[in-house]
Amino acid sequence: MIALEQTIQVLRNLQQDASLQTRIESVIDACIHCLQSNRKILFAGNGGSAADAQHLAAELVGRYGFDRPGLPAIALTTDTSILTAIGNDYSYDYVFARQIEALGQTDDVFFAISTSGNSKNIVAAIEAAQKKGIHTVGLTGESGGKMRDMCSIWLGMPSADTPRIQEALLVVEHYICEQIERRLFA
Repeated sequence: MIALEQTIQVLRNLQQDASLQTRIESVIDACIHCLQSNRKILFAGNGGSAADAQHLAAELVGRYGFDRPGLPAIALTTDTSILTAIGNDYSYDYVFARQIEALGQTDDVFFAISTSGNSKNIVAAIEAAQKKGIHTVGLTGESGGKMRDMCSIWLGMPSADTPRIQEALLVVEHYICEQIERRLFA
């Protein structure tokens, strides 16, 4: 059960990182401000991070812990016609940036999920979001890659191991959804 021990250690490190916890609270505040301003939250990632994007959007549009009104959230990973058209007509590097150009508004919040912090299409999406005045949240591993210095708020999980990063991200992502729901609908 070495993997379980590693997961527990990463979560302990996450729990003890005061700076990271402060940045997580800043993300929650940004999301609440966004939603109270009638804006939306956008999510994107590749592979397992794409699944996280869809999961998070579902938690906000549907419900996390209790019944309440739906919240505006969109996973940019789900429309195969859009993804394949952009990939074919431009390149896969722009599948999320183009959607942000079309759907994003000033003061939206964009969650950019990449364990390495270097995914070309996520970096391009962050650049597109910045041009539109969209707040960017980078969810990565401990190095942060290119995304570390690009995002409005960077949340780097305390690991360089992809499975441990993904596990820690899910814990943080669930906490963010839980707190958005509780604070908006106490």
